[in-house]
Order: sequence, then C-alpha cells, then structure tokens
Amino acid sequence: MSKVYSVLVVGMGKRGQHHASAFQANPQFKVAGVCDIDASRLEAAAAKYGAQEYGTDAAALAAKIKPDVFCFCTLPNIRYDMVKIGVECGAKLIAYEKPIALSTSEGLKIMDLVRKKKVKTVVSHQHRYGVHYQKVKEIIASGAIGRVHTVYGHSTGWMAHMMTHMIDYAMWYNDYADAEWVMAQAAGKGKFTDIHSSPDYIAGFIQFKNGVRGIIETGAGAPDVPEVDYWWRKCRIGAQGTEGFAEVLTGGGWRAITRDSNGPISGEGCMNYDNDMPPYIADMAKWLDDDKAVHPCNGENAYKGFEVMQALCRSVIEHGQVALPLADGPAELEGLKNAISDKPVLLSMEANRKEYPA
Repeated sequence: MSKVYSVLVVGMGKRGQHHASAFQANPQFKVAGVCDIDASRLEAAAAKYGAQEYGTDAAALAAKIKPDVFCFCTLPNIRYDMVKIGVECGAKLIAYEKPIALSTSEGLKIMDLVRKKKVKTVVSHQHRYGVHYQKVKEIIASGAIGRVHTVYGHSTGWMAHMMTHMIDYAMWYNDYADAEWVMAQAAGKGKFTDIHSSPDYIAGFIQFKNGVRGIIETGAGAPDVPEVDYWWRKCRIGAQGTEGFAEVLTGGGWRAITRDSNGPISGEGCMNYDNDMPPYIADMAKWLDDDKAVHPCNGENAYKGFEVMQALCRSVIEHGQVALPLADGPAELEGLKNAISDKPVLLSMEANRKEYPA
C-alpha cells in the first residue's frame, strides 16, 4: 500500500490554494495543516482542505505538525526563513515558489542548508507539464531538428516573475548542460518598486559548456507573441537546430519544422493549473517513495537556472561577461538599481504600457 505523506501549506493566496487543492486530490498526500497571516482567509482554507491544524505562525505550526512535506507559497522576501522552518521541522521535502531567492548570497545559504540536511527541494516550474511543452521536448530529444545550437525563451512579464521559468525550460531543452558564461543588458526602473522587484527589461546571452547558445529576454522590451491573447502567457520557449526548430507558446500550443515534416507542423496546448498541478504533485510522491525518481523540478536544476539569472544581473552591473558558477557577492537587485539609467524603458508593443508606463 502506498504511503500517505502529511503536508503543511503556508500561504493561502492563489498559488497556495493551487497547491493545497492538488495535494488534497492526490491519495498519497494529506493536508495536515494550513497557514496564512490573514485569519479570515485561513479559517476558510482550513475548512476547504480539511486541515486539522491551522494558524498564523508558520514555525510554530510546522514544529507541532512535523509534516513530511513543507510547502510555502509566500512573497519572495522570506525565502530563507521559510526554508529554514521546513528543515528544522524535519520535512523530507520542501516545495516552494520561484525565484529561489532574491540574491546569490541568499540562494547559496538556502542550497547549503538543504544539501547539508539532505532535504529534497522542488521549485514551482510546473508549466513544463503542459502537453505543448512536453511535445516540444519530445521533438528536440528525438533528434528531429538535428544538432541543437540555440535555445531561447522570452516573456513580457518581468524578471522576478518569469525569468527563471524561461531559463529552466530553455535549459531543459538543452538537457541541463552547465552554463559557462553570460552577458546581459537591462533598462527601466519602474518595477523595482514591485514586491517581485526587477528591471523593466533585461535581455542576455548564455554560453553553455556543450557549445549551445541561450538567448533570454523578460519585460517591456521582449518580443510580442501575437498568437497569444492573454498577456501573462505571451511566452515563447524553444530550440533551433541544424535541421529545424521546435517551440512552445505558453498560451498558444506548439509549432515546429523538422527534417521530415515537409513544412510547418503544430499542435494545441495552453498553460492550465488544473492540468499542470496534478502531475507536478504526483512526482513529489514518486520522489518521496524512491530517491532515484528525482522530481523534474528539483531544486538542483532550479538553482542552475537561478544562478544564470543572477549572473545576467551581475553582467549588467559589471558591464561585461560573467563566468559561472557564481561566488557570494553584493545583492544583485541593489546593484541593478544603481547600474541602470533613469531613462524610461522602450516598449516592444503598446499592450505593455499598462505594466510599464513611461
């Protein structure tokens, strides 16, 4: 009989409820507790998910429940504190939202802590479970586009929301080859006031050790994806090879040209939490059951992408190429604020003006 794992979910906003619902629907998990600083939202969530324990103090609740899985979907300014709570309560697996941290220094502390304690971590890059993302991976892995020489990803959403998604899927399409160096530029300071603090636009190049080149853009200057109407899903990620290309549109299916396709081919698909969350959660159970069944969104792969993002930020600050892996250093967001001009960002399309006003 399959083991049932207890879960504490911290943060009962939209993403926290996505997680709690998916855990509740999986017979290998039991939502033992929920936590939120909003008492009214907390009581409603406890009733909805059948949580016997609930409260506003995550550390106290975790110490009482001692969950197998500590899942938190909180604002990005308390990542290390939450991970520390998960480790200290004895959780076997910690699941949390991207980005991993707000600086390389914090990211290194998190990874050092979970590695020393041998705690499994999963970072929420769950878009990859979409059938359109999977189809593109299948085409690339089959060799149908020949030798891959370029991977790419762009989104009009800003860096802290979207960049590690773009990097993670592009690196997935390149079999998570290590990055050797990056170079980037950025513009616009408007989004530094957002809780997901970011430059308005950042774009850069990644040189991978296997010779593949990566191109990543997020924000006001990223290209439009006119086939997609919903602004947050205007993302395009893919790979170019010697005999074709294959790419996914987050809100608009997939398309490709391969050596055998005799022209363009395409298919449907759209980012959908109802479809993407169940397998994302199921893979946590598989990894808890079997150490060899490593979760596709495991923290080690996610850290590779996080490190690339931070290196891109350092490149803007340092005005040149940055080698990886990264050592500890000054907080990148503060450095970006000082390095970027006060000039307003230029837009790739008028629809961006709502989020990036002049």
